[in-house]
Amino acid sequence: MPVDLKIPRTVASKLGYYVYVYVDPLHETVFYVGKGRGSRALSRLNATEHKRLTSTIRRIRQSGLAPRIDILAHNLPNEQAAFAVESAAIDLIGIHNLANEVRGHAAARYGRTSLSQVVAHYTKKKAVIKEPSILVRINRLYHFGMSDVELYDATRSAWKVGKRKANARYAMAVYEGVVREVYKITEWLEGGSTFAAQNLGKRKRRPGRSEFVGTLAEDEIRKRYVNTYVGHLFRKGAQFPIAYVNIAR
Repeated sequence: MPVDLKIPRTVASKLGYYVYVYVDPLHETVFYVGKGRGSRALSRLNATEHKRLTSTIRRIRQSGLAPRIDILAHNLPNEQAAFAVESAAIDLIGIHNLANEVRGHAAARYGRTSLSQVVAHYTKKKAVIKEPSILVRINRLYHFGMSDVELYDATRSAWKVGKRKANARYAMAVYEGVVREVYKITEWLEGGSTFAAQNLGKRKRRPGRSEFVGTLAEDEIRKRYVNTYVGHLFRKGAQFPIAYVNIAR
């Protein structure tokens, strides 16, 4: 077993909170980013619950080598700082290039984003929406660098929405309370019934849920609402991802 796969207690106590990466020695590429303290960096090497990670480690071992563990940052002041570094590293490398299943627990707060979106997040310039609209929170689906098509598909499908949806003219993609994009709704259909680029159209019908098809909103509308804050239009503490604006019950 390589020396770097052992962490003496005296070293573990001095590392504090740290962020580590697993490196594929065959290609010198990082394939996993994690955070922790003590011997946490060793814990994922024999994990079986994450298929992609397990598969990558197995492939490396079958070649007669072992994953290398590098410490990206250590002696961090607290767990929150470790979360921030972990999220930044994952976003920099790209979640699609890693065996990580999620961007990181602090991605929403500290993850990579454009300067304009950071300004929007902190200034929280509240939108005054005049048109009948439906707001769709996509916090679990959004990630930095997602394509226009990915953002569209994440916003439009598939939701538990009532009859009021028929009166909505626009749909707004909302992440962390900020409008990321605005779409003009053409039609509502049964969830899973239309083509989606990400899975090449192979989708299952989702009775009881709906999805819309549409186009980007007019430039005037997008300019008015993109990067504005709409978090105040969702009920405080509510987990439901949908909010109706200017649409009567």
